[in-house]
Amino acid sequence: METRLNKYIAQTGLCSRRKADELIKQGKIKVNDKVVKDLGYKINPKKDKVFYQGKELKPEKKEVFIKLYKPRGYLSELGKDKFGRKTLTDLFKELGIKEKVYPVGRLDYDSEGLLLLTNAGDYAYKISHPKFKVPKTYLVEVEGNVNLETFNKMKKGIMLEDGFLKPDDLKIIKKKKNKTLLEITIHSGKKRVIRRFMKAFGHPVIRLIRQRIGNIKLDDLNKDTKWKYIDKKTIQEMIKRYDKRNYFK
Repeated sequence: METRLNKYIAQTGLCSRRKADELIKQGKIKVNDKVVKDLGYKINPKKDKVFYQGKELKPEKKEVFIKLYKPRGYLSELGKDKFGRKTLTDLFKELGIKEKVYPVGRLDYDSEGLLLLTNAGDYAYKISHPKFKVPKTYLVEVEGNVNLETFNKMKKGIMLEDGFLKPDDLKIIKKKKNKTLLEITIHSGKKRVIRRFMKAFGHPVIRLIRQRIGNIKLDDLNKDTKWKYIDKKTIQEMIKRYDKRNYFK
């Protein structure tokens, strides 16, 4: 049975499907002895061999799921950063995470909070791709007092440079002196989209913390317990809730 090359790569635990597409376009993936740059390329896993940097990629036998509190000051990617910034590879070493996992979706360098990690490509795809509308909830502290007029405009959404964004839910939690704390839920995976959304209304973000992805919460992670394993059933239940085709049974 044939499978798409990016899906196969994700199943090996090397990276997500999105990152696999980047590697394919860059000519870094070989199938047998041939460099493949076609994003729609399919392989026969029983006959074909896939290589990255000279190493054969094989599907992981054990599926691993982890939830992590990502602090500010870390990129949500593996390996070394060309500008010397810390990445998840550094954080894994600091926290003693030895599993071969990669991040599900993004959480930018200046943001913190819940990040899911896995080596299971199909599950990562279902959680992170916007078309499945898995909601992500954030606490956002912004500059200035958000008045009722602006709040109502925020709820209706706004056109950004890469498309329209309307929150799935939006609440004002607390108003401080020259600051407002909001809770916002979205399913978009676009880069720095909440920061751009708030700035468009004249309220730049001071602090951004992701609290929830689907039914998985941050609340039992803290300064002492910074990561935990998640059982597969929890992930399956979340995906079934949002995937109307019940891909995972």
